[in-house]
Amino acid sequence: MQMKTSHALAKVVMGLCIGVVSLAACAQSMKVTLTGSQEVPPVMTSASGVGAIMVAPDGSVSGTITTTGIDGTMAHIHEAPMGQNGPVIVPFTKTSDHVWSAPAGAKLTDAQLQSLKSGNLYLNVHSATNKPGEIRAQLKP
Repeated sequence: MQMKTSHALAKVVMGLCIGVVSLAACAQSMKVTLTGSQEVPPVMTSASGVGAIMVAPDGSVSGTITTTGIDGTMAHIHEAPMGQNGPVIVPFTKTSDHVWSAPAGAKLTDAQLQSLKSGNLYLNVHSATNKPGEIRAQLKP
């Protein structure tokens, strides 16, 4: 009887773990490296950035970018394929020196989620010197 209970419990635990893994697999977690060479047109700069962006299955966006060598004035997620510029869809908030974060409640629409899956969203940081954007990274799920 003890063995049957342990086996049943193992099945339940395994089922829960698989369920948790499945939910996690649905979320898009992306590590990014922002550089001037990815901007359109490319920008000659020593500035760079790194970050981690998470997009939940419902489109909720979270994450941060940390920059180096740039006095950023704005940071955003834009919608456009690599090699093109597009409109802002998620403005980020400067949370400390050189750190930008997705604001609470930021969420992509269904169409924007599809753009993400197609590789048509990018993240960039703007500066006073390079107002259209100084460093950029395409979001790749």
